[in-house]
Amino acid sequence: MKCGRQLLALPFLHLAFSLLLCFGACPDARRHGNGRNSNQKASSGGENTWCIAKPSTENFRLNGNINYSCSQKGVDCKPIQPGGTCYRPNTIVSHASYAMNLFYKVAGKNSWNCHFNGTGIIISENPSIGSCNYPM
Repeated sequence: MKCGRQLLALPFLHLAFSLLLCFGACPDARRHGNGRNSNQKASSGGENTWCIAKPSTENFRLNGNINYSCSQKGVDCKPIQPGGTCYRPNTIVSHASYAMNLFYKVAGKNSWNCHFNGTGIIISENPSIGSCNYPM
């Protein structure tokens, strides 16, 4: 019976040894929580990119994005207040998009600065409309 237990442990020992070798030698195994290798430089979203809200996002999530973005240092949400240059169109998606883009810009225009729990998307076409100019 003792010999049978040792035979059952052999496949697991092989698996453990393989994992140990991979984590020691495979460069892709040493990733941080942001998906980058420890020696990999962060990439930016680019000069001509903007962050907007996904139109299908629920209103309560967009409100959360507005509240979060507008509470961050360097983000001025006065343009989406009544009478502001970006108040119209007066929709939650439009206001959230403007606020999210301001945060994206201030935070460094990295892809993760537009994630917003899966409710933001990066675009390369300027979303400015009428007198409302989205800063780059």
